[in-house]
Amino acid sequence: MASAGSDTGGQKPMLARHRVKDDASNAPTGHVPPRAQPGYFPLGYKEGFSQWWAGLSPAVTEHKVLSYVPYLQKPPTHTQTGSAPPSVKDMDMSLDSSKEAKPVRTTSITDPYGPRQWHSELVQLSGKNRALNEFSVTRLDEPVENNLVMLHGYGAGLGFFYKNFEALSRLPNWKTYALDLLGMGRSSRPAFRIHAKDRESKIKEAESWFIDALEEWRIKRGIDKMTLLGHSLGGYMAVAYALKYPGHLNKLILASPVGIPEDPYAVSEELPEPGESTMANEFTQSQDSTTSKTAAAKPPPRKTPKWLNTLWDANISPFSIVRLAGPIGPRLVSGWTSRRFSHLPEEEAQALHDYSYSLFRQRGSGEYALAYILAPGAFARSPLIRRIQGVGRQIIAPHAEATVDETTKQSVDRVRETGIPVVLMYGEHDWMDVKGGHAAMESMEAEKRKALAGASQEDRRRENGDAKVTIIKKAGHHVYLDGADQFNEEMLGEMRDVERRQKRLRGL
Repeated sequence: MASAGSDTGGQKPMLARHRVKDDASNAPTGHVPPRAQPGYFPLGYKEGFSQWWAGLSPAVTEHKVLSYVPYLQKPPTHTQTGSAPPSVKDMDMSLDSSKEAKPVRTTSITDPYGPRQWHSELVQLSGKNRALNEFSVTRLDEPVENNLVMLHGYGAGLGFFYKNFEALSRLPNWKTYALDLLGMGRSSRPAFRIHAKDRESKIKEAESWFIDALEEWRIKRGIDKMTLLGHSLGGYMAVAYALKYPGHLNKLILASPVGIPEDPYAVSEELPEPGESTMANEFTQSQDSTTSKTAAAKPPPRKTPKWLNTLWDANISPFSIVRLAGPIGPRLVSGWTSRRFSHLPEEEAQALHDYSYSLFRQRGSGEYALAYILAPGAFARSPLIRRIQGVGRQIIAPHAEATVDETTKQSVDRVRETGIPVVLMYGEHDWMDVKGGHAAMESMEAEKRKALAGASQEDRRRENGDAKVTIIKKAGHHVYLDGADQFNEEMLGEMRDVERRQKRLRGL
């Protein structure tokens, strides 16, 4: 495998507008460059073949993306998980200490918010081929009093948070973690198998595949409570985690979470799959337009093609198509990355394209959970709007699955959570419907009123639950990237709020 510090070997820029600019800078004086004609797949066949042939590993491309983190020009990058093409049975996972990354320290001289320690590590879990890729930032010479844990969305990786790591690790006494979900990013990619027979059990088993790994990681890291941030599918899993493993969250932050609204076509086996949704805008909407002043407030719904429903129900993921496409794979990926990262500087957009393709081409694993959890159009098979009211209201005990604890005669005397704050963030031009966030907020507030009506004096004093919806300006679905500055400010405010709440509760 190429070393983590290697580059792309002079590969041409992926974005058409960047290639035109590059050509213009190298053209003779007086040369007039042609008008950019990006098309839907702007990466040329030749450039796509070159990228496929180079086969840059996820370690190399993650390293490049993280090099854009301020004050971290040489990020630590372990190489314990290598490339796993679809032809191999399991991802190559090495325990060789030579492949571990040494922590990188920035001093208060080179880092105005330092000293800080940045670390990349593969955290081994129980069972065969189970490990989570972790990136962490520790503030040196300070005791760790709070932990922020960040989860990415479907098929993505922790490198997508590169615009957030530095800002969110400025608060004293906080340690920041970002994880690749099991079977995604640079985490190990064990075979994904569902053993359940009925529909509901399949959903719960697919959820547990991810959140059980998160819980094992939490225990291994010795973290009692954490502030959990999840984007998109990561937000869905964060809610499932809060329901199955109560008592371990200080706050839950959901960034454009998938799966909240209910669609009757998605939850019923008798009805056909949903006919339309706004999810197609993830692939067709340019971020140049999303971040402009004239962008539509909410992208319109689009019809879901029948062929997409067929592939979805057959559990053929988008990444399967990328892998099967071989040399054409990078060109297919450019159809998404050229729009998704069009608002970024050329070098960063190129690095994220390379990173995305290197992840998408890896052996399929966690991606196969999608068809069990979501219907076409990103509607949940088991909508969170039916369950999110239980967040922060669960009996504090191990649960078999992510379901809501109902109040019964047998459960009255058992210790329950007394609420946790929940924040739902959406982009101003998000294709994820913010109405789902408002409905979730109302459901949680109603559950709070219900809990307080029969609460003891002590529980009333310890009540800590509330919910709110926040809009990130000039941002689409990827709020942490499109509106990074506002997102980081909002996050720091929520982290300070955690500290204020802890101080209040300690004073009781």
